[in-house]
Amino acid sequence: MLIEVEMQNFKCFEKQTLPLRALTMLTGLNSTGKSTVLQAMLLLRQSHQDRILQEVGLTLDGYLVQLGTAKDVLFEGAKEEVIRLGISWDNGDVARYTFAYDQSTEVMGLTAKDISGTLEGHALFSDRFHYLEAERIGPRAAFEMSEFEVRRHGQLGTTGEFAAHFMTVFGSEITVEAAMHHPLSKSSVLRDEVEAWMSEISPGMRLHFRVHRSMDLANFNVSFTSAQAVNTNEYRPSNVGFGITYTLPIVISLLSSKKGHLVLLENPEAHLHPRAQSKIGELAARAAASGVQVVFETHSDHVLNGVRIAVKSKKLDASDAGILFFDRLDGDRRAHVTSLEMDSEGRIADWPAGFFDEFEKSIEQLI
Repeated sequence: MLIEVEMQNFKCFEKQTLPLRALTMLTGLNSTGKSTVLQAMLLLRQSHQDRILQEVGLTLDGYLVQLGTAKDVLFEGAKEEVIRLGISWDNGDVARYTFAYDQSTEVMGLTAKDISGTLEGHALFSDRFHYLEAERIGPRAAFEMSEFEVRRHGQLGTTGEFAAHFMTVFGSEITVEAAMHHPLSKSSVLRDEVEAWMSEISPGMRLHFRVHRSMDLANFNVSFTSAQAVNTNEYRPSNVGFGITYTLPIVISLLSSKKGHLVLLENPEAHLHPRAQSKIGELAARAAASGVQVVFETHSDHVLNGVRIAVKSKKLDASDAGILFFDRLDGDRRAHVTSLEMDSEGRIADWPAGFFDEFEKSIEQLI
């Protein structure tokens, strides 16, 4: 499991080491560095996948993230023109890199490295990994297929574009970990668990996945079960709202993961009503309890509360839940990060200004 991310002269971070836990929530104001933390890990992964990390350098424009040139990512107040990124694992392995600055390059040259252990054994550099970006694919009549990404590497695509294809391949093959089992699921098979958890978003939902190999496309339709156990007609995703398509890959990524997997998520709450947001928080907590490491960026107090309730109900140990709150001090170009602790009742003792306190502020004005 990853336990630390180190960044120096990278975007809004002059020098920062951040702790990671089984489940880590990145919260706070806009443009304060939450996405940057994920990008640091993604840059290392995509450069490793491109086979240039260990000898050549850092790919700033790749298949996971596209950040431009070195000029776009150097900390504005850098005292030296280098960028350093590092990661540490709980088994003692570390990987730290120093990259030279050339403002016009998209590949920053490697000048030094400090590595212990075998990187390929860790989820960040293997197929035991999922990343879903904030701008995920919306409702479509059909979705892409990729035998290489799905069947060979078990990937959903960064926008969830392969989610339907993934379900046709693995929906009946993967057994979901017991800690993530939904009480209304007909079995522990991925297909049934996904359907049960998606019913938290829209009650009675049934999902129908199909492939159309002559066109290299996959699709899914949605039907609903009434109180009389009668199924409705099937509907296209475009006729049942954005939330279902936007959330489906999030649910699949968590439920299909096993102990030792790493899942990075951006804004899992997008297009969801409050109750569903809370359930996504609960599912993320249950995944972490299963041994899946989950790191996600969120602006939702409902997602946060879903995690807090999971902790209080003993679905996840409080010591396995971490909260990093990002803001900026007045007049300071650097990101300021506060690590918050949660107790076994899901309570957060030190509640900093700006940390999900807008509801109380608004109520004070309304009273």
